[in-house]
Amino acid sequence: MTPFNYLVPKTLDEAISLLVSHGERAKYIAGGTDVLVKIKEGKLAPDYLISLKHIIGQDRPFLNHETGELYIGAFCTHRSIEQSTLIQHQYPILYDAIKNIGSVQIRNVATIGGNLVNAVPSADGAIPLIALDAKAHIYGTKGQRSVELRRFFLGPGQCDLESGEILTEVVIPPLAPRTGGAYIKHGRREAMELPMLGVGVLLSMKEDLRTCAKARICLGVAAPTPFRALEAEKHLVGKTVDEANLSEAGRIAGQESKVRDSIRGVAWYRREMVGVLVKRMGLKALERAKERNKEVMRTED
Repeated sequence: MTPFNYLVPKTLDEAISLLVSHGERAKYIAGGTDVLVKIKEGKLAPDYLISLKHIIGQDRPFLNHETGELYIGAFCTHRSIEQSTLIQHQYPILYDAIKNIGSVQIRNVATIGGNLVNAVPSADGAIPLIALDAKAHIYGTKGQRSVELRRFFLGPGQCDLESGEILTEVVIPPLAPRTGGAYIKHGRREAMELPMLGVGVLLSMKEDLRTCAKARICLGVAAPTPFRALEAEKHLVGKTVDEANLSEAGRIAGQESKVRDSIRGVAWYRREMVGVLVKRMGLKALERAKERNKEVMRTED
């Protein structure tokens, strides 16, 4: 492995200043589960690694009780998100995804920010966050800006970050009443491997708990970037959420996908599975929306 200098800034501004000073010879590192592998494989050879691990304030989920927004610092490890009772109870779609990323050892060090910035089509963490309408907060020499997470990904390995900029956190808006979501990582075996497909469905129901008020259907490894199946979502809004309508939404989502033959599966099979998994996750999301509504009713009583 090529030798490098390891720099440990204490603030975002210090980290950005170091990267600007060293230019293309430097690389940010958080958990290091991807960067160090690329260095060992000879795909990266930085002279400087700038660690973001010791920057305070971006390493834990935080719920703003006044606004209802959930802030997840980009340097949160997957394990800290997985073990958060808030995530488990209020955002199960995110918990579904995070608990299946790598091994426990990987989740103990890998960060959600790193998972997103790598911008690989198979990034499990991106799908539920897009379904939750999350925004990415970004900080750089020009100050802070935000971008919808679904527009953050530009292509395989490419994201909306300018030179020196750092993804600092993702922000999830307040959940609508009677909302439930579910995510599935579909692969050939239940073990540590990249998914053949990632499918997330989030549903907000009307008061009758039968009619869809809002739908989010998000797919991973079905196009060059994670994306929402907008036409499939439109099909569900205003309709009864049942097996027939979910099956049709799944069929439409399969048509919207841009799956291709790959080492993990042929295109026709993956397209068919989009339909199957959208229906399955839709039913699970509906069940969770009803459960959440019951919990709210019990609390109010």
